[in-house]
Amino acid sequence: MPTKLYTKADPKDIDKVIQLLNGIYPVSDNFRNALNKHFMALELKKGATLIKEGETCQYMYFIIRGALMGQTTHKKKKIVTYISVANEFVSSISGMHGMAPTKEGIIAIEPTSLIAFPNEVILQLFEQQFDLNYAFRMLVQQYYQDAQERSHIIRVGNAKERYQYFLQTKPGYIDQIPLEHIASLLDMQPKTLEKIRKQHADLLKKDEETERICRLLEEQLTRHKRYEEKNISLSSLAKSIQISSHKLSSLLNNHYQQSFVDFINSYRVKSIREQLAQPRQEQPFTIEALAYNAGFSSRSAFYSAFRKLVGVSPAEYAQQMRP
Repeated sequence: MPTKLYTKADPKDIDKVIQLLNGIYPVSDNFRNALNKHFMALELKKGATLIKEGETCQYMYFIIRGALMGQTTHKKKKIVTYISVANEFVSSISGMHGMAPTKEGIIAIEPTSLIAFPNEVILQLFEQQFDLNYAFRMLVQQYYQDAQERSHIIRVGNAKERYQYFLQTKPGYIDQIPLEHIASLLDMQPKTLEKIRKQHADLLKKDEETERICRLLEEQLTRHKRYEEKNISLSSLAKSIQISSHKLSSLLNNHYQQSFVDFINSYRVKSIREQLAQPRQEQPFTIEALAYNAGFSSRSAFYSAFRKLVGVSPAEYAQQMRP
């Protein structure tokens, strides 16, 4: 294997690590100086092997850009054991600190920029720097919590839950990392992953379409005050936002959990309540007149809708609003 070319790490990249560690425990000047002195930089091409199975890992790595995966072999089958991305630490799990040969290889999934800190220096600093011991303990604790969650979801979660887990823990990487690697990590076939990914994309499009229609509805009812139209109908409102009556009815039932009548009346009642909340001297109309102006065509329909939506009669609500 070609010798890896380590170079002096960029101070800006070192600052990223220091900021991360500072978020766990304040980094002392001595520790900061050790990081600046010993951190080295390494660039890997896509598919390059950082560590082979059976080798000894001499460094703790921090990913500046790109992504790495742990990979082990079982019965001649390559299995992805983890995927680490930018702003995460990575090293041999089975041979941490170079104390034993690693059981998993570490491979660059895409062009990857790393900074590396020698394990021998880490072990020396463990004896000298409390902040390193504390920070490392917290990092290891977080790693094992993440590993426990990953193993649990892969063991008991269904394929969709495993896919959602990856989206949550590695946001933005579903389009960057080859699907066969993600499928291996999530213990499913690539075809299954592709199918779930398409279903998820279709669902997002459906959600986006729902949001778009809801915005158009909101505009019709708040800006244009369509609820004031006494003869407003499902079909006329649907036509104004250029969807079918069936689609609007389905949206109201499933998204708002309301019938068309209750949906329109909710806007009418809201308008009336806002006016009843004003000082009495600023209310030139009777309650019945407010109801008529808001779109109700009959007194009985207004009183019934108001009590259904508010829980009290219009008169009782007006009384509650008075100081």
